[in-house]
Amino acid sequence: MRIVIAGGSGFIGRKLTKYFASQEYEVIILTRNFKENELNISYVEWLNERYRPEYEIKKADVFINLAGASINNGRWTKKHQEVIYNSRITATNELLRIIDQLPSPPKTFINASAIGIYPTSETAHYTETSTAVADDFLGKTVLDWERRAMTAKNNGIRVACMRFGVILGSSEGALPPMVTPYRFFAGGTVGSGRQWLSWVHIEDVIRAIVFTLEHPHISGPINVTAPSPKRMKDFGQMIAATTGCPHWLPVPAIAMRLLLGKKSDLVLKGQYVTPERLVENGFTFLFPTLENALQDLLK
Repeated sequence: MRIVIAGGSGFIGRKLTKYFASQEYEVIILTRNFKENELNISYVEWLNERYRPEYEIKKADVFINLAGASINNGRWTKKHQEVIYNSRITATNELLRIIDQLPSPPKTFINASAIGIYPTSETAHYTETSTAVADDFLGKTVLDWERRAMTAKNNGIRVACMRFGVILGSSEGALPPMVTPYRFFAGGTVGSGRQWLSWVHIEDVIRAIVFTLEHPHISGPINVTAPSPKRMKDFGQMIAATTGCPHWLPVPAIAMRLLLGKKSDLVLKGQYVTPERLVENGFTFLFPTLENALQDLLK
């Protein structure tokens, strides 16, 4: 199998590339910076007017789009929001252009997405059949991103939009900054503590992408979250129990808003999202509960 990955140097991309290479798939990483090829991995420059990646790709079975500026870096100023939005739309447009130039289209196009498409709520339960869309920056970004990706269907390509929840890793992702205050005995409830956190272990993220790739009847939006979301207060208490550190110092919402601005919504608000499409198709989670996820990641 020949797989093209955009965003292969990111948190998900590196682990996904490592998995595919170990399976002896041929992986092509689209990159802005020149890199030496490795075993089963080659690098092709893109998003550069001097290069036409399609001439080097020639053919591929799968395109995976993980490209886009991180939502976690810096305050959400108007300029940074534009960078977040434009980086996703630009990368997706370029991938669609490349695909259109190939002699034959790939069978599958897997596009990153996010549960930020759903409105924040303390009471609603969202699955892939939910039609509500958040009326905010993240909602608009994800909706436009998915709509652009789904146009690949016009070429007879299967499209899957992986709506990632809050991804937990031992040294990357959302977990390290959440654990740090507990290491200094300053951990506690953030905001009201009632906001939902729909989390997922990084290993299950990789497995969900591979599962989707290997099941050609699955398409459309796919929630990539563990089946057991937690409220923020419960999440913090579980970190405390796992690390043996106290959970006692609350962080008021006003402090988070002063520190992070609009980006504070990522931790002060949330959604209860479950992975119905994965589960109904037989996917099993290695880490279905927060307890076993944290025990693995913080061991």
